[in-house]
Amino acid sequence: MSTDKIKAQAPFQKDDVVTVTIEDIGNNGEGIGKADGYTLFIKDAVLGDTVSAKVMKATPAYGYAKLLEVLKPSPMRTMPRCEISKQCGGCQIQALDYDSQLDFKQRKVRNALVRIGGFPEAEVEAAMHPIVGMEDPFHYRNKEQVPVGEKDGQPVTGFFAEHTHCIVPMTECAIGAEENQQILETVLEYMKQQGVPSYDEATGTGLVRHILIRSGVYSRQIMVCIVVNGEKLPEEDSLVRALCVLPGMTSISLCTNTKRGNVVMGSRIRTLWGEDTIEDCLHILKVRKNGFETTGRSIRFRISPRSFYQVNPKQTEKLYSIVLECCGLHGKETVFDLYCGVGTISLFLADGAKEVYGVEEIPEAIADARENARLNGIENVLFEAGKVEEVLPAYCERHKTESRRDKADIIVVDPPRKGCDPACLQAILEMGPDKIVYVSCDPATLARDLKVLAAGPYSLRAVYPVDQFGHTIHVETVVLMSRVEGK
Repeated sequence: MSTDKIKAQAPFQKDDVVTVTIEDIGNNGEGIGKADGYTLFIKDAVLGDTVSAKVMKATPAYGYAKLLEVLKPSPMRTMPRCEISKQCGGCQIQALDYDSQLDFKQRKVRNALVRIGGFPEAEVEAAMHPIVGMEDPFHYRNKEQVPVGEKDGQPVTGFFAEHTHCIVPMTECAIGAEENQQILETVLEYMKQQGVPSYDEATGTGLVRHILIRSGVYSRQIMVCIVVNGEKLPEEDSLVRALCVLPGMTSISLCTNTKRGNVVMGSRIRTLWGEDTIEDCLHILKVRKNGFETTGRSIRFRISPRSFYQVNPKQTEKLYSIVLECCGLHGKETVFDLYCGVGTISLFLADGAKEVYGVEEIPEAIADARENARLNGIENVLFEAGKVEEVLPAYCERHKTESRRDKADIIVVDPPRKGCDPACLQAILEMGPDKIVYVSCDPATLARDLKVLAAGPYSLRAVYPVDQFGHTIHVETVVLMSRVEGK
């Protein structure tokens, strides 16, 4: 056997049991350690643990192993509040204490900017602000979409186990709203009493597919929408009677989705009781060095079953208030809000800007944005439906030969996880705003896009990581870039 072939072999084989000390955390929250110099990725292992693990897959460069036993727990390890956190996979790092979670997310953003974005470490350090954490990282979600299935002949609610469509039974989620447990148990009891079958993905038969619950953090209004594989439920009135007496219940509806596949919501929604929507608000805060303080101003939002609305409003207030701080508005600026959704950022900016243009591909979201502007009496925001990568270049083309008095002074961009379309980035560079404020839910695509902007006349000025989703691997980031003449 040649020397090269010997070198190419992994030092361990599948099913080997090894002892590993965890020295780092991967982007997906897995522990990373070495056994005899060989790197292993181990799910559920925590930074600082010494563990026993079974090798499940081995390549010449690295391997994956299954945690068997924590031999020596890390001082950063904590007991997860949720009993099914390992099976569920929704909270990937709940076993890591919260301060260490914040440190992990701060490093995740910093490393992405350096390694993927190519920014010098000193420049990133100078721009980086401490991550904005939560006062309480539990029960923060105002929306829960819970699959319904069957176990031992009885209907159950829960979440899909990681990388599967097998439901892990659950009625109480540690990061969901506390009132959701009673709602889920009420629906399950109705299903048992009336003999209502759960939906079966494999056969496409059965009736109840999902239970959508939305709640207003400040209004305390609650919405329940039952997603069904049909047009109606048996004895609908009995379900309504059981739900409508629960505290805060405002809207009960039925959503028809008869299509096979993973899309949760269907196109037809029928209100069974109460209002078609609920309302809530987001407060505009003042950013201070030691935290945030209220300004006494807030924006109202009307929320339907299909509306996009941030799932952690209290952190969203901080996130959007940071965006407002980065913009530094004086009442004379024209601002573009790209990928604007239902207009939440646009409406935050409206009071301080001369005018705001919101662009979003989804027509229903633009309809919600216009309604939210009307609800708040805001008239200096114009919303346009269309793909950002098409709308923005067309705008630039129209204004090439004009005085450019309507050109953007500031562009705010809040794209989906995949980041900005290259045509959008090119149009931003062509428009040449004084500031670009980038709101990101993925550090890797953020760093990739910032690299493009930094190749133009823009420099990194401020980086604010925000923990929007405690106990998960996800982190939001607000980045301010400013135009540098002559760069």
